[in-house]
Amino acid sequence: MASYKHILVGLDLSKESSQVLQKAADIGGACGADLSLAHVIEPLTFAYGGDIPMDLSEVQEQLQNQAKEQLRKSADRLGIPAERQHVVLGQPATEIHRLAEEREVDLIVIGSHGRHGLALLLGSTANGVLHGASCDVLAVRVHVDEK
Repeated sequence: MASYKHILVGLDLSKESSQVLQKAADIGGACGADLSLAHVIEPLTFAYGGDIPMDLSEVQEQLQNQAKEQLRKSADRLGIPAERQHVVLGQPATEIHRLAEEREVDLIVIGSHGRHGLALLLGSTANGVLHGASCDVLAVRVHVDEK
C-alpha cells in the first residue's frame, strides 16, 4: 500500500457516510496520514435552473449551516480540527478536485452506491471524482441498511 500523507474524504452526510469515513480513518491510521473532510452542496439555483421566482439564499444558508454541524460531529469523533473541515458550494467533483489540489492531498476517499442502469449511464459523483483527479482515488462501496 502506498504511504499517504493527506487524505481528503468526500462525504454526502448520509447514514452510510460513516462507512466511508471509517475506511479512510483506517487507511489514515495505518499510514499516519492527516484526514480532511469535505461536503459539497450544489447551489439550489443549479437544481432548479433559476426558474423559481424567489430568493433561495436563506434556505441555502440553512443547508450550509446544517451540513457544517453534521461534518463537525463526524470530525469530532476522529479529532479532525476545524481547519480540515470543508463545506463548500458548487459542483461536487469539481470542488473535490479543487480542494485536493489546494490541500496537496494524495488520496481522495469517496463513497460509491454501486448504482446500475440509468444512474450508471448518467454518471455519479464518484465517477466524476475518479476521472478528473490528479491523485489516487478510493471509491468505498457503501452498504445501504434497508430497514
